[in-house]
Amino acid sequence: MTHLRRLSASKHWRGFSSNDMVDDFATALLNWWDIAGRKDLPWQQDVSPYRVWVSEIMLQQTQVATVERYYGPFLRAFPTVQSLAAAEQDAVLHLWSGLGYYTRARNLHKAAQVVIDKFAGELPDVLDDLIALPGIGRSTAGAILALASDQRHAILDGNAKRVLARVFAVEGWSGSTQNMKKLWGYAEQCTPSVRVANYTQAIMDLGATLCTRRRPDCECCPFKLRCEAYRAGAVERIPAPKPKKVKPRRAAVLVMARRNTAEVLLEKRPANGIWGGLWSFPELASLGEIDNWCLQRMGVLPAKRREWPTVEHSFSHFDFDMTPIELEFDTKASTVMEADRWLWYNTHSPDGVGLAAPVARLIDALADI
Repeated sequence: MTHLRRLSASKHWRGFSSNDMVDDFATALLNWWDIAGRKDLPWQQDVSPYRVWVSEIMLQQTQVATVERYYGPFLRAFPTVQSLAAAEQDAVLHLWSGLGYYTRARNLHKAAQVVIDKFAGELPDVLDDLIALPGIGRSTAGAILALASDQRHAILDGNAKRVLARVFAVEGWSGSTQNMKKLWGYAEQCTPSVRVANYTQAIMDLGATLCTRRRPDCECCPFKLRCEAYRAGAVERIPAPKPKKVKPRRAAVLVMARRNTAEVLLEKRPANGIWGGLWSFPELASLGEIDNWCLQRMGVLPAKRREWPTVEHSFSHFDFDMTPIELEFDTKASTVMEADRWLWYNTHSPDGVGLAAPVARLIDALADI
């Protein structure tokens, strides 16, 4: 620890001096990227601000391999900002189903409508205007402008934070206010004035492929000889993980009400909260509420019922234990429903609506019965 502090405080050795930081850092990174960087990702083809924007929103808190599976179908359905803005939210969430963090999809949809209303259908090319759109922060806005228009804007996504924290030995959790200020300073200083799009992709690629959170490949890193964390033997602990908080645990009963063999009742969730705007099974606090729910909602008690094993699902801020209970109703069972809130979902001929991944898996299991 003493050795690391001595290195970090040194003015005569810092890997990159203040005078050569931009040129040397960017040159080393770009030389590496020219040889080893990723150049065939779907959003790197036919580059446009809209295509880059969609990819950057999808890539927030999601790995490239996962996004690649969703990006193509999404762009085929919504090839322009106009088509996205005109779409029903259900259609957008349907193509986002399984990608998680559904607020991103709702914000993307809202932002597209703002672009139509306020910017004549053209994604703004001014940083502050982009940041003002729903779901776009400083780093995402910088990435869109850098990658799509080669404008000089720094980024500080998770990969860039990790690279800069290690190269300049920024100890502690990179998300703290103090460290974010330091890292944004390094990000601004290191971003070059030329080849900005390549540089932006390069720092993301380095963090994703070599300077990874676990088991980084320092031997192949272009900054090996100038990385302060590496020289101090501190790569494994820089940056430090986010301080852990004990997550609360919630539990609910999922009502899987079936009729006509193939149909299962779904309820649209409120716009805010978990799985906002998606279709899910009705939730109850306990198994003891089932009979009352059946009489109020269906008018009869189920002909059969079966409790399934509890399903565990982890959200960023709490863990969720879901106990599905399958209820089978006779075909004469009826229910008075608001069409925009309730849906008899046909598991053999699915509707194109947004489903959370755990719900989709349960529906698939019902379809196989």
